[in-house]
Amino acid sequence: MVKLTVVGSISTDFIIETDKRPKTGETVEGKNFSTAFGGKGANQAVAAARLKADVYMIGTVGNDTFADELLTNLEGNSIFIDGVERVTHLPSGSAFITIQDGDNAIIYIPGANNALTPKRIVSSQEELKKSDLVIVQNEVPVEAIEALVRVCDELDTPVLYNPAPARKLSKEAIEKVRFITPNETEFSVLFPGEKMEEVLAHYPNKLLVTAGSEGVYYHDGREVKLVPANKVTPVDTTGAGDTFNGAFAVAWSNGLTIEDSIRFGNLAASLSIQKMGAQSGIPTLEEMKGSTLYEKEWHIE
Repeated sequence: MVKLTVVGSISTDFIIETDKRPKTGETVEGKNFSTAFGGKGANQAVAAARLKADVYMIGTVGNDTFADELLTNLEGNSIFIDGVERVTHLPSGSAFITIQDGDNAIIYIPGANNALTPKRIVSSQEELKKSDLVIVQNEVPVEAIEALVRVCDELDTPVLYNPAPARKLSKEAIEKVRFITPNETEFSVLFPGEKMEEVLAHYPNKLLVTAGSEGVYYHDGREVKLVPANKVTPVDTTGAGDTFNGAFAVAWSNGLTIEDSIRFGNLAASLSIQKMGAQSGIPTLEEMKGSTLYEKEWHIE
C-alpha cells in the first residue's frame, strides 16, 4: 500500500442549488440547501484513501462543533489525523457553493486553515520522509507551502502541488515540486502572458493542465498531448479537480506511467461529478473497477 501525506484545508461546504444566480441587489429562490464535508486538502485525502492509499493528513481546524464532525469524517474514511491540530482563535474553514446547471461558483473562507504554519511543517518531517508522495493545495498559507516544498526537497520526497485557488508561488518552489496541476485559470496566474504549449514544453512530465471536459494537457518530452476526459452528464462538478489529483497521486505512486495516471484520475473525476457533493461523489476503488473504462493492467489493489 502506498503512503501519501496530504497537507491542506479541511472545511465544511454549504451548498445551494438554484436555477438562477442572483445579480447584485437581487433575491432569487433556490431549489435546495445542504451541507457536506469539503476543503481541497480533505477532498484529495478522501479520494486517495478510497483508492486504497495509506493517507496521513496535516492541517488545522477550529475548536467548534464543525471541527468535531470534520475529524470524525476523516477518520471514517480511514485517514490518519494525528497531524491535524485544533486552534481556538479561528473557526473551522467553510465554503459557500452555488450550483446552477451542474456548474459551481464558490466562496471559500479559510478560517482555521490559515493557522497552518511553517513550524508545523518542519515538525512533521518524519511523516513527510516516509511518504511516497506529498500533496498540497493553495487553501493554506503560502509560507507553509514554501516551507513544505523546501523540507520535502531536502528529504527527497516528491510533491504534487495543486495551485488552487489561483495565486502566485515562488519560481524556486515551482522548480522543486514533482508535479504542478493547475486548471486553465490557475495556469494563467502562475504563468501570466505565457503560451501553454511553451510552458508545457519547459516542464515536460511535470506540468499537467486540467481543462475540464476537454481533459488534461501535458508534454511527454516529445510533444504536447491531450488525455481526453470521459464524456458524462455532470450533476455537480464540485470536487472534480480534487478527485483527479488524489486519484492521479495514487496511480503514479503505484508505479503507473504519467499518461495512465492521468487516465486513472480522469476516470475517478468523471465518476465523482455524477453525484452531489465534493466528497460524497468520490469513488471507491471497487467502484472504479466496476467501470467499463477501468483497465485491469493498472494493478492498483
